[in-house]
Amino acid sequence: MLVTDLGLLAYWVATATRLIAPYPAEVLVDWNWSFLGLDVMVSVTGLAGLWLLRRGSDVGRWLMPVSLALTHAAGLTALNFWVLRGEYALGWWLPNLWLAVFPVVALVVLWRSSRTGRSVSPARTSIRPRRPSG
Repeated sequence: MLVTDLGLLAYWVATATRLIAPYPAEVLVDWNWSFLGLDVMVSVTGLAGLWLLRRGSDVGRWLMPVSLALTHAAGLTALNFWVLRGEYALGWWLPNLWLAVFPVVALVVLWRSSRTGRSVSPARTSIRPRRPSG
């Protein structure tokens, strides 16, 4: 999750500084920029959730699913756009497939950990027993 959230922010910096070449059609440039607000919300909620979890706050457990749902929506929306256009360039499909699929897997892990009373460690992907709050 950390890599994905930081990756989105890095993508927007690269786009803004034109390290990533703009689309040839202006409407596609506008379409791409229409994701900025959503992607920033993904990163802010994800990074805040991870930070709060590290600090022992249960609020992080509420922010993580929000971030993952927004991430999934962004990836799925982009994939739908490329399907409608009939374009299947791996350079756009692979990152957007990641954005659509990774959150579903992560949400399943979060859901299972909450059902078993175990918490997911924000520092690594292993699952450890939940500490009593106090």
